[in-house]
Amino acid sequence: MDKIKIIGGNTLNGKIYISGAKNAALPLVCASLLTKDAITLQNVPALSDITFLNSLLKYMGLKITEKEEIFDQHPTKTYTYQADDIKELIAPYDFVRKMRASYYVLGPVLTRFHHVEFSLPGGCAIGARPMDIHLSSLEQMGASIEIKNGYVIADAPEGLKGAHIIFSKASVGATCNILMAAVLANGITKIENAAKEPEIGNLIDLLIAMGAKISGRDTSILTIEGVKELHGATHAVIADRIEAGSYAIAAAITKGKIELINACAEHLQQPLRTLERMGVSVEEKENSIIIDAQNKTIFGEDIYTDYYPGFPTDLQAQFMALMTVAEGASLVTESIWENRFMHVPELCRMGANINIHGHASAIVRGVKKLSGAPVMATDLRASFALVLAGLVAEGETIVNRVYHLDRGYEHLEEKLKAVGANIERIKEPD
Repeated sequence: MDKIKIIGGNTLNGKIYISGAKNAALPLVCASLLTKDAITLQNVPALSDITFLNSLLKYMGLKITEKEEIFDQHPTKTYTYQADDIKELIAPYDFVRKMRASYYVLGPVLTRFHHVEFSLPGGCAIGARPMDIHLSSLEQMGASIEIKNGYVIADAPEGLKGAHIIFSKASVGATCNILMAAVLANGITKIENAAKEPEIGNLIDLLIAMGAKISGRDTSILTIEGVKELHGATHAVIADRIEAGSYAIAAAITKGKIELINACAEHLQQPLRTLERMGVSVEEKENSIIIDAQNKTIFGEDIYTDYYPGFPTDLQAQFMALMTVAEGASLVTESIWENRFMHVPELCRMGANINIHGHASAIVRGVKKLSGAPVMATDLRASFALVLAGLVAEGETIVNRVYHLDRGYEHLEEKLKAVGANIERIKEPD
């Protein structure tokens, strides 16, 4: 397995281009299953999650073409998907186990082909992510669902029907899945307590471009009027707000100055305001954000993760890394996922002073310095937190299990090197 070696102590200065959002791209890719026409997606990030999902779709029979193109003056990938000859209506375990978000095929395949078999993805490192909301919602839309031998087997011989669905929590995954199921359902579907993340807005924009009838974008109530069929479209993946927030913290923790090109400040209001309260200068521009921590004192600050537009759980670990070297104490409360403090023991190995209270909160008391150490990545965002700690630690840090990073951060080493980090990937045989 590859490792990342970091020699800490360098101040980061320069510009970083923010890639397309992983969490937006995955449901957009699966939306291509809703039509026989070609769907072209621009600004798709080069990530292992995209590779895994493409492999599943090819197995199912999609034709996929890939090319390098210039998007917003930067080289990115453009993919064209065509689902005009689907051969398999099953998502096998060998594909789903590699990437949980494979479940986004569930809604599109069931609504278009009236049958789907999907391997249950199981839990994940940061806590259980049950499929209950997805499955109960599809049952309300008329699907017959059986769980057998680890697979969900769903049938809707006469097609899905519109329904009034109230989510028990504002699940991003369920919102995307039921949105895609509803666009070809018979009648009107109303979703209450829908998630409002920008990635969902990006999906709605594509579905409308394909001919869907959806109202309520950016609200918790979505109304979808089913149509007979959808058509092809060309659509761009939005910038990755979590990647942008992660590199903003890289500027802050190293007392540097980085301009985040293509970042959308509107999607990052809570994290940006938190950085300002911690002492960092934030300048929002039309197509970028400038993060300036030069000659600044960084102070501790409390955060409470919540559904969008609240503080994103996917930036909790990275902010905790910054808090470890801030002046004073910080309180981190995690309200979204249980077991999302697995990065804490690794940060403590580097000299951080963190005390966990129960499953939901941690007190971080800033220390004068961190020390480089070998550490183990446990999940995607925790991995970046360890990279951040390594950037400011004295000496050498080795981050193991970096395949987590490859799931969500495009060209991480190259981007950090370009702004002054001493970082390299150590290739090792599997």
